[in-house]
Amino acid sequence: MDTETILPQLVQRNEHKILLVVIDGLGGLPHSETGLTELETAHIPNLDALAHGAACGLMMPVSAGITPGSGPAHLGLFGYDPIKYQIGRGILECLGIGLAVGKDDLAIRGNFATMDAERVVTDRRAGRISTEENRRLVELIQSKVGEVSGVRVTVKTVKEHRLAVLLSGPSLSPAVTENDPQKEGEKLRPIEALSPEAGTTARVLTEFLQRVEEVLKPVQSRANTLLLRGFSRFPEIPTFEKRYLLRAACVATYPMYKGLARLVGMDILPTGDGLDDQLETVRQAYQNYDFFYLHVKKTDAMGEDGNFSGKVQALEQIDSKIAAVREMGFEVVVITGDHSTPAVLHSHSWHPVPFMMLSRYIIPDHVNRFTERECAEGMLGVFHSTEAMPLMLACSLRLQKFGA
Repeated sequence: MDTETILPQLVQRNEHKILLVVIDGLGGLPHSETGLTELETAHIPNLDALAHGAACGLMMPVSAGITPGSGPAHLGLFGYDPIKYQIGRGILECLGIGLAVGKDDLAIRGNFATMDAERVVTDRRAGRISTEENRRLVELIQSKVGEVSGVRVTVKTVKEHRLAVLLSGPSLSPAVTENDPQKEGEKLRPIEALSPEAGTTARVLTEFLQRVEEVLKPVQSRANTLLLRGFSRFPEIPTFEKRYLLRAACVATYPMYKGLARLVGMDILPTGDGLDDQLETVRQAYQNYDFFYLHVKKTDAMGEDGNFSGKVQALEQIDSKIAAVREMGFEVVVITGDHSTPAVLHSHSWHPVPFMMLSRYIIPDHVNRFTERECAEGMLGVFHSTEAMPLMLACSLRLQKFGA
């Protein structure tokens, strides 16, 4: 169904409020020894109790068999077709740390990395250098390489080994190849133009990397080169306010998710690192917004590290705090993930994600546990992520009747 065309005709304002809790990488796969997923293994009585009073189902982030990145997975959850709105990671990284991006600028996501004398990448994350070392190196690069061939270069620390690069100048294009070989033991790849219009950009980036490596060489750090990817410009995308008539706020700790939220017009609320801090931020700002997006990262990190027990512990830590959402007064509470990150795969996967929605305007389906197999029995069935926002709007009575 083309909800993008229909929703503007139906949406209306009211005082009902919505909370979307995204437990990153929520879904998993069975452990080889127990046959149980991370959710099935974890002791999560509060999530289970919430699910028992909710309408549950499984949410497909993009389409059957498609493994999503965090960007398309979140855009789907926010109600935007992730195929239509393909957003580069660079713009999310730059917006996430508060960089002002012009419509003709080129935003890039970067990593510090380690290469050997033959330009073979031996560590794609430079040993996960500290954020403090990152800042020191970025300040050095910025002082020495602030401009390349008439193009202004802005380099900013993100976190640990991650950084953002913003190019400002004429005739810039995202149609260039990445220099990241995507795995260790392979040589850095040349940055090449994918279209005639991208020739200038490829030359600027090649010179930029050469100069950065010259700057880093005498520092004797594990971080002696950069991996650049996610080349992107600011996309044209309707905001939450325009599309849903919602004043929306983001409560997240990682820059990329703040970037996603800023892209769709959410305000970014300052918060502490823990879920307790995030929930308190929501409480304090409750009167000021209609929609809150609260993002929890640790489950995804544990899944990508292949740490099954670590992901189980992260779920249990979340569970110990999550019951507080009951008392906050939201008309609609949704708890789900953006995608699955099974520890057995060490990565994102294509598997559908458990989803629960609490509202007085749903029929609870009495699912007993918030797990993949139990949610598959829920009344919402298996549905696409782009249908989540219409469900939230409907259960907050923000959609009028369609047709006569």
